[in-house]
Amino acid sequence: MSGLSQPEREGCRNLLGLLDNDEIMALCDTITNRLVQPDNRQDAIHAILAYSQSVEELLRRKKVHRDTIFKYLASQGVIIPPATEKHSLIQHAKDYWKRQLQLKLKETPEPVKTSRDIRLFQQQEKEDKKAEKVDFRQLGEEFCHWFFELLNSQNPFLGPPQDEWGPQHFWHDVKLRFYYNTSEQKVIDYHGAEIVSLRLLSLVKEEYLFLSPNLDSRGLKCASSPHGLVMVGVAGTVHRGDTCLGIFEQIFGLIRCPFVENTWKIKFINLRIIGEASLAPGTLMKPAITFEQSDLEAFYGIIALCDTKSIT
Repeated sequence: MSGLSQPEREGCRNLLGLLDNDEIMALCDTITNRLVQPDNRQDAIHAILAYSQSVEELLRRKKVHRDTIFKYLASQGVIIPPATEKHSLIQHAKDYWKRQLQLKLKETPEPVKTSRDIRLFQQQEKEDKKAEKVDFRQLGEEFCHWFFELLNSQNPFLGPPQDEWGPQHFWHDVKLRFYYNTSEQKVIDYHGAEIVSLRLLSLVKEEYLFLSPNLDSRGLKCASSPHGLVMVGVAGTVHRGDTCLGIFEQIFGLIRCPFVENTWKIKFINLRIIGEASLAPGTLMKPAITFEQSDLEAFYGIIALCDTKSIT
């Protein structure tokens, strides 16, 4: 739920209207971690407002330029020296919207709640709680789109990265178990957001790999635990340039961040890469998860898997 008041939402909507389409779409990707794919400009603005926690969080974004805030304030009759710095412009905008809210409250008498109003409110609360239920299959698919697009974009052969890769996408105590079977077989464990982030980055930035996930029903499976851990299993192919090198299977453990709404961070990763020479005939053409959803749902088994076993 957005942390913006109604005047702030309307003001930010008008302010965002001064940005061009590319800036709006890029801002939407940044704020939603690419987990929301808007169909058009209007949907993107709606998502930006819905997932922004405060006016400061939104207006301090690099993609919201100082000149844009200045032009908006000028259009509202708020006269400010042209050399005013961005942080001061943000404060002027907040003050302006606060005044608008106070005026609206003075003009609107508080309605008297009837028993019917209370029943409708309680019904709406129940509907809101139902709406909060997460479609884990959709979450897994959106997460995989975001994760692999972001990771693959760090490959220097593909041009400049789409967005910033780094430890901010992981919990600080994240674990990565990396199993590969190419010219040799090896299992290596990595611990900590910085190390895990750098190891995954090196796959595409230094080894020039491209991971292509298979997001159909055979290649993607999702499950959740009662404790809030969401597990996403995905299979796909591994490429370097025009060459398909083999396949991969990957299990992610995701936990919702309690401090930033609708944001999930990676708690653990099990990654298995198998070279083409080690595969059975015909395997490469149909990358699929080799475990069942019930395996993912075995919550404590998955945690043990992270600590003691490789992906099977």
